Amino acid sequence: MLEVHAQGMLLPEYSSLGAAGADLYANEAVTLAPGERSPVATGVRVEIPAGYAGLVWPRSGLAVRHGIDTLAGVIDSDYRGEVRVVLVNHGQEPVRIEPGDRIAQLVLQKVERAVFSSASELADTLRGEGGFGSTGR
Repeated sequence: MLEVHAQGMLLPEYSSLGAAGADLYANEAVTLAPGERSPVATGVRVEIPAGYAGLVWPRSGLAVRHGIDTLAGVIDSDYRGEVRVVLVNHGQEPVRIEPGDRIAQLVLQKVERAVFSSASELADTLRGEGGFGSTGR
C-alpha cells in the first residue's frame, strides 16, 4: 500500500485492471499557451517506500489530442511535499487544465542504488562511443 495525503483532492487511481500508472488529478486551473510549461498542483503528498521511486508520466490522451507532455518526473522516496506535475504544451493551441482533470500518471518502480567508482578506461563494446542514431533507424 502507498500512503497518500490528498488534502481534500482525489486520490491517484488506476483506470483499468492492467494500468501501470495511477492517474493524477489537477488541483488548480492552468492555461498553457503553445510552447509554455508550468507546474500544476495535485493536492497530493505521497510516502513512497524506501527502494522505490514515483515516476510521473504523461497521459496518452492529452499527448495525442493536445500535445501535452510531462517534465521532471521523478519523486524520491524521502520527498514529502506536494506532487506537482510539470506540464508542457507542444501543441498549436492553448490548453486549459481544470481542477479534477487527469493530467499525468504515477508509476511506482523499484530502483537500485549504484556504487560509483572512478575508472581509467571502460570495457570495449561493438557500439563503442556511438551516440544518437548510431544503432540504426
